[in-house]
Amino acid sequence: MPQQQRAQLTRHSILVAAAGVIDEVGYEAARLSAILRRCETTKGAFYFHFSGKEEVAHALVERYRENLTELSERWYQRAQDPMATLVGLTCDTARRLEEDVLLRAGLVLACNHVGTDTDGWESLFDDLVGRAAERGQLRPGADPAAAARLCYAMVVGTNLLVAGDPHRLAARLEESWRVLLPGLLADSSRLAAAAR
Repeated sequence: MPQQQRAQLTRHSILVAAAGVIDEVGYEAARLSAILRRCETTKGAFYFHFSGKEEVAHALVERYRENLTELSERWYQRAQDPMATLVGLTCDTARRLEEDVLLRAGLVLACNHVGTDTDGWESLFDDLVGRAAERGQLRPGADPAAAARLCYAMVVGTNLLVAGDPHRLAARLEESWRVLLPGLLADSSRLAAAAR
């Protein structure tokens, strides 16, 4: 195996191991020794790729942010109405988080402001709910900024509720959207399918 390919595999193995440990015990409790045991690599190999646990965390956050950017761009390109985009984007992300420990760890780190000052979601909620308000999708008199904060809080809260069992995230998020949308939108019947 060429040296460059072996180095890429080692780096990926370290990231997967770190993500798994962070997913299980959290960033603060994650120890380098546990990460090294899990990926079965040496300290020398680890330090060839990363200067320490913090740099691994930054790499996980960067991977998560890249994934969120790619997903949001894909959902925006569908040119659906803004609330359908928001519901679809959050549910699609939830399904990916269920399956990908790298993304779950990156989200946890981003939410705890490790290597970033934002999780990347607040501006998406502000933008999409604002667009929905401009199109008259929100109930009359609804404050778009308050609605965006409520939607964001619902998604964060749902994520926290299933933290011990992330494989339930998509189903719980879809359920939460089905409950929230009728109180928020002027006509939520069109979005019922988006939250499934």
